[in-house]
Formats: sequence, C-alpha cells, structure tokens
Amino acid sequence: MTRKPDPAGLKLRLIAAQRLRDVLRGEHFLPLTATELPDGRDRALANRLITTALRRHGQINAILEETLAKGLPPRSGTFEAIVRLSLAQLVFLPELGAHSALFLAVEALKRDAKARHLTGLMNAVLRKAQGNSARYGLMDEMLLLPERARVAWSASYGSDVVRQCAEALVAGAPLDLTLRDDDPELVAALDAEPALMDTVRLKNRDRSVEDLLGYQQGRWWVQDVAAAIPARLLHLAPGSAVLDLCAAPGGKTAQLSKSGYAVTALDSDAARLERLRANMDRLGYTPDIVVGDAASFAPATVFDGVLLDAPCSATGTFRRHPEVLWHRAEADIAGRVQLQRSLLANAYRCLAVGGTLIYCVCSLEAVEGEDQADWVKQALPGLALYPVTPGELPGLKEAITPRGLVRTHPGMAPNGQTGGMDGFFVARFRRTR
Repeated sequence: MTRKPDPAGLKLRLIAAQRLRDVLRGEHFLPLTATELPDGRDRALANRLITTALRRHGQINAILEETLAKGLPPRSGTFEAIVRLSLAQLVFLPELGAHSALFLAVEALKRDAKARHLTGLMNAVLRKAQGNSARYGLMDEMLLLPERARVAWSASYGSDVVRQCAEALVAGAPLDLTLRDDDPELVAALDAEPALMDTVRLKNRDRSVEDLLGYQQGRWWVQDVAAAIPARLLHLAPGSAVLDLCAAPGGKTAQLSKSGYAVTALDSDAARLERLRANMDRLGYTPDIVVGDAASFAPATVFDGVLLDAPCSATGTFRRHPEVLWHRAEADIAGRVQLQRSLLANAYRCLAVGGTLIYCVCSLEAVEGEDQADWVKQALPGLALYPVTPGELPGLKEAITPRGLVRTHPGMAPNGQTGGMDGFFVARFRRTR
C-alpha cells in the first residue's frame, strides 16, 4: 500500500520543533541551514517560527499556565516544542493562518511516539488559545523578560530601560558591519548608514551574510556596534604588542590588526580558533594565533596591551539570542564572575608596566561589569582605572558613566540610529607597577 505523502508544511514544522526542543534543553540557538531545509521559503518560515517562539517565550509561558491546568505533561517528547511553535503562530503571527497551526501541530505530534497520545490535549490548548488570541496579543510586554532580569536590570538602569529591553527583544537586531577600510561607495552599495566610527548598519537585509557585497573580498566583518567599542579604546602606538584573550571568533582581533598592532590571538577552543583563522585569511590579517588557557597563559614577554573579552552570561546579546534570558540562572552567573576574576588576574600578569588592559563583557549584569571594576580596585592594586572620556565615543556619550566606564544597553541609539545595540560593559585600566 502506497504511503500518503506528508501534508504540506509538516517537514519544516518537525525540523523546527526539533531545533526548538534542543534550545529548550539548553542548547544555543543556531538558525536552520540550507542543508537542513533546502527550500529557502521553508527555511525562512521555520526560522521565523522558532525565533518568534523564543522571543515570546515569557508570554507563551503565561499562556501555557492558563491553558494547561496541570502544567506541561512529563516525558512528552516534542509536545512542548510543538505547542510553543503553534502558539507563536496563532497569537503572534496570525497572518500565517490559524488552520495550519492547529492542523500541523496535531500531525507533527502524531509522528512522535512519546507524544502522539497527547493530540487531544494539544488540540484543546490551541483551541482555547485561538479563542483568546486577541487578549493574549495584548499581554504586558514585561512578561517577555524573566523576573530575575526585570528585578536586576530595574535596579541597575531603571524601569524605562527595562521596557526598552523588552521592546528590543521583540524587534530583534539589525546587521552591523565593521569596515576594513574607509569606503563610502561600499557603504552606499550596501544601503548602509554610519553607526559609530567605522561601524555601519544595514537598513535592509535580503540575503545571507556570505552573499552580501564585499564579504568574499574581506572588506568588512559582522560585529555589533557595541562589540566594536572595546578595541577602539586601547590607543597604543602602531606596532605595539597586544594580547587578545578569549579571541574567537575574531571580531576584536580584526580590529586590533586593523589598528596596526602586533596581535596575539589566544583561545582555548581549537575549533573556534579555526573559524578565527578563516576570518583573518578572508580579511587579509595575520595575527599570531595560539591555543591556550587564558587563565594560565604565561607569555615569554609581556604585552603593551591586553584585551580581555571575558566569557559571561551574554545577556546583552538577547536581541539575537533570546534564549540566554531563560538559560541564565543566578548560580550560572556567579560561576562566570569567579572565572572572570581569574582571567583578569592573569591578564594583569601578562601586561607590561605602563600597559593598558581592556576588560569587557557582553552582559547587562552589574556583577559581571561594574562590580568587577570594584573588585579589580581591591584585588589588583597594580591596575588603576583609566577612565574613558566623552570625546572617545562621539555619538554615544551617554554610554560613558561618571566613573569613566562604558555601559551600553539595547535602548541606546548610536548617532540616532534605530535598532539599538547590544548590552556591553567596558572598563579600561593601566598597569602602574
């Protein structure tokens, strides 16, 4: 007997559900590729469903609390992933149609031996959500953020910034590029606008990064405008020896190389360093690339400058990676704080007297930023804060704190640009002894 073909749209729903399930289990979200879904329209739709489910995760939590009296059923395979994708479509992407959300959810569940017994429950949840979709679509946007983040960020930045963060979470992030050379013709051809110094922002993006003008020729690299700030603050003489700790995938290594420094790029992950090497080859830069532990690396000769982009909670990147908001618990952040301190101590040991150390994290957590600057003052008295001045960040003076630290958040607008920026913290120190 010939097996009936799968309904249209089922394959992309199954693949999207598996990717979302992986993320719900703690994996980092990576968009589906052409290898996984060759059809470009299917791939775009699947990625849109996943990212909407992730951006609206907090609001979908509230919907599930109301529609599932007994909570999510245990040991239920792909049920949670499928119901979240379907709620994302029903409530937040109504233009895609309610029928396909309901029909494909049940069909997808039937393909999972661990979840097919829950088709009745799935149908009931989605029917109830459909009937309340107008009300659900008007839920408080503060539900988008975990309570932990709302409380911590309100204390650090105020309620207005927290609301801006919620808005930025839904909007997503534009594409920022750092230019290898000053090239107004390229900027115009990319339909981009200056964002800050040598960073430009694309107004629209209708193709993959690799297909954009200038990528293959190494005329730019992808880097959020906030991530491009730290390397600009070294201000060393050309030829100065600079150590880039935790360097992969290489955006800051490229900036340091562009500045004319003799760069050593170090990372403990050999696979990520291969990606860095490929990026440097494309850009035409030749840093010294070293596999090593940033907490114990002991160079034969100390450096004039050290840039430490430390491992962190990455909560400042939630516009592109909304899952970080729900993956980061206080215990996780506390563990990273201790790691950052060990890296700071070794960065100090690698730095020459009179040299400059840049510490930065893509985090909105004060314990990973401002509190670490306080720790340095107490624990590493040979490092003195070297304040950043407003003239060093034209168009973004509001990011400089009274102490001369740099703090960005998604509500800030570099040079009046729409689209915000990542949450970043930067502190600059000078070794005095």
